Amino acid sequence: MNRLKQFLLESEAKAFDLEHRKKIRFNIGKYNAAVEKGMHQYSNHELARQRASFIKTTTINNLDKYLIEFENNFTQRGGKVIWAQNAEEALKEIGQIMKRKKAKTVVKSKSMITEEIHLNTFLEKNGIDVVETDLGEYIVQLADQRPYHIVTPAMHMSKKDIADLFVKKLRIQPTDDAQQLVLTARRLLREKYTSAEIGITGANFILADVGGIALTENEGNARLSTTFPKTHIVVVGIEKMLPSINDLDLFWPLLSTSGTGQQVTVYNTVITGPRQPTEKDGPDEMYVILLDNGRTNLLAQPDKREALNCIRCGACLNICPVYKNIGGHTYETTYSGPIGSVIEPHMSGMAENKHLSYASSLCGACTSVCPVKINLHNLLLLNRKQSVDEGLVEKQERYVFKFWEYGMKHPRLLDMAPVGIKNYFLRKVQKETWSKRREPLQAAPKSFRQLWKEQHPS
Repeated sequence: MNRLKQFLLESEAKAFDLEHRKKIRFNIGKYNAAVEKGMHQYSNHELARQRASFIKTTTINNLDKYLIEFENNFTQRGGKVIWAQNAEEALKEIGQIMKRKKAKTVVKSKSMITEEIHLNTFLEKNGIDVVETDLGEYIVQLADQRPYHIVTPAMHMSKKDIADLFVKKLRIQPTDDAQQLVLTARRLLREKYTSAEIGITGANFILADVGGIALTENEGNARLSTTFPKTHIVVVGIEKMLPSINDLDLFWPLLSTSGTGQQVTVYNTVITGPRQPTEKDGPDEMYVILLDNGRTNLLAQPDKREALNCIRCGACLNICPVYKNIGGHTYETTYSGPIGSVIEPHMSGMAENKHLSYASSLCGACTSVCPVKINLHNLLLLNRKQSVDEGLVEKQERYVFKFWEYGMKHPRLLDMAPVGIKNYFLRKVQKETWSKRREPLQAAPKSFRQLWKEQHPS
């Protein structure tokens, strides 16, 4: 079964799963209320979006300069930078670090880019115990699932679902007390921080002028993952660059408000290298793996590179009518929703993922809420055009459009065809699409040309 057929089958199943829609409607409803309240901190939110868009666009257009500046400043404080062209190179470098450190246990904070390179699977195959320390990530790890959402990985699960999972996997007594569930996870995770040899994080932003990474979180697990282990590995996409630490006063609130509705998240951290001689805590060694993995495919296309401005807030997912109906897992990609539909074809292959760019109503809601003003619905159209230009079109679709083109160029032939024949072909074309859930479209008894002639005989 190809990716498109699988996507259509799973989309249909999720769209008619009332229990799933109930959970998502509830969780996104809470998000919408929080974001509406959080927006009150801005006297001019549109101006903040414009400034953020300008800074990110300027940075992406000069990415080579800022990456070198970051590397120079970071290495001056004892950090080590590793450049990885793809997931295989990143995993190879991480594996070598693990061998040198004789690592047996890894604690990992929330990071979509480590999901992108399938880091957990790689570590487990090499006999290394890896523990997700973010509560949502820990839940989906226990459930053996991929994250459902960029910001809230377990959005698709209710409190009862999580309680049942903890009873099954952690052998706790059944409970419907959410606080008790959180305390259970916290108690189990605390001992992992102190025993792990290596901590792995992503980065919300890379800061060129100070040679640092910026982390934003609500639980403190990233700080613990970077404080106790002797080695800290950061895996980050090259597009996360900001020119200056001073830019965080704009980007941290924008990310928090669009992501969770907060004015700013609880823990915000800048790390500029391993522990210095005068510092009491922190890792002895720190590595930053700068990952490309298809990002330069977008960078090389001026009309599409604005997709690299994304700060992974998840706002476009929460507003998208398609995402809210089919859910995050249906996409079968690391990044779901509108932003995933834009970037995955370039990062993971257009042929395998072109269908994602058609999984949109093109309503533009995603564009309207993006805090860095990415023109998402236009990028989806550009992806569609690229897939057609590259010949990635099903034979049936190609023949239908050729027939339609011929008919439009030769309207008299269409007029000559009996209505019964027209309806026969319409039924064939609509059988697996429009007519599955609707009454089939039918040709009018008389064409427009025929009606015009009758009303304007002269």
